[in-house]
Amino acid sequence: MHCNEYPIITDEFWTSKQRQASSIHEVSYRACFKPQLPNFFINRFTKPGDIVYDPFSGRGTTAIEAALCGRNVIINDVNPLSIMLTIPRIRIPLLKDIESRLASIKLYKDRKADIDLSMFYHPDTESELVSIRDYLIERKANGRGDYVDDWLRMVATNKLTGHSKNFFSVYTLPPNQACSQQKQIEFNEKSGRIPSYKDTKDIIIIKSHQLQKDISPEIREAMFALGEKAMCVNSDAAKTSQIPDSCVSLVVTSPPFLDVIDYAGDNWLRCWFNNIDIKEVQESITVTKKLDEWELFMSSVFNEMYRVIKPGGYIAFEVGEIRKGKIKLEESIVPIGKQAGFEVLAVIINEQIFTKTSNIWGVSNNQKGTNTNRIVILRKPQ
Repeated sequence: MHCNEYPIITDEFWTSKQRQASSIHEVSYRACFKPQLPNFFINRFTKPGDIVYDPFSGRGTTAIEAALCGRNVIINDVNPLSIMLTIPRIRIPLLKDIESRLASIKLYKDRKADIDLSMFYHPDTESELVSIRDYLIERKANGRGDYVDDWLRMVATNKLTGHSKNFFSVYTLPPNQACSQQKQIEFNEKSGRIPSYKDTKDIIIIKSHQLQKDISPEIREAMFALGEKAMCVNSDAAKTSQIPDSCVSLVVTSPPFLDVIDYAGDNWLRCWFNNIDIKEVQESITVTKKLDEWELFMSSVFNEMYRVIKPGGYIAFEVGEIRKGKIKLEESIVPIGKQAGFEVLAVIINEQIFTKTSNIWGVSNNQKGTNTNRIVILRKPQ
């Protein structure tokens, strides 16, 4: 299919079967795309040593896939959790160092959180969790934190809540979002669940082994070197003066989509564990219900991307599918990109048939659906 100015290409360009993603990607975060998406563009539009940038980094899928492919990395996200989730999976510590560091952390039996978490955790689990949290906060404040601490922080953050035995919490929402305290109380009462004791150190070790399953010594060494050089920015995507002009070969990103995801609300417990002010996160993340406000923000982001991308560099801008396809954000992004000075090469629509297997909060279905990615491809003129 073609429009007047650019082709619209629909196909199944990548699937999980075409390329098994690395185990190092396996952390949870709301509204993240599969690693196959950035891999597709990284391998076509860049060469080893080029810089790949994601201005809305999220859980770091683009950055980690870029490092796996031998590319240099710049990440930005207004949510400080993004850097905490990303860089430890590029600067990957040895398992023996992780286990040794964990063994050195004293777990107290009488520590309580400064907020009520009794609906999520057994008292002994809560005390262990607070012990680890206090250790990480103190080490960072004293300037003694290192990449092993960063790894422990990342894994613990991803194991705070979930719906299997290998999470610190009682059965709850999937780990990419945390329900409120009151809703968890109601769910516990309805389901008759009481938080049982979980061994926090054991869970961290198990997850560490799972994440590193596909990481060879050669991959670890190469990624660590890239992680040491990576640029990490915690800023509005339209205001990234730290990034030099014309240095980026490829942007692969997926921005906040109107009011679809409550990024701050979903991460309130993760913010608590990492001593992040949730109010500051809420105020800084641009989430709007109005399309014209979203377009205005994206215009400023595209102007900034034009500055940092080198002549001949590319953007793969994933806009998803909003409100059951009633709003096609690519129709907004195309004129915004052109106004910023980019050439619009195509809109790629990747469609993949999948089976829903939801079984949470007593809801179950096994209906087939379509996982659709809509990506606008742009290039900065030479």
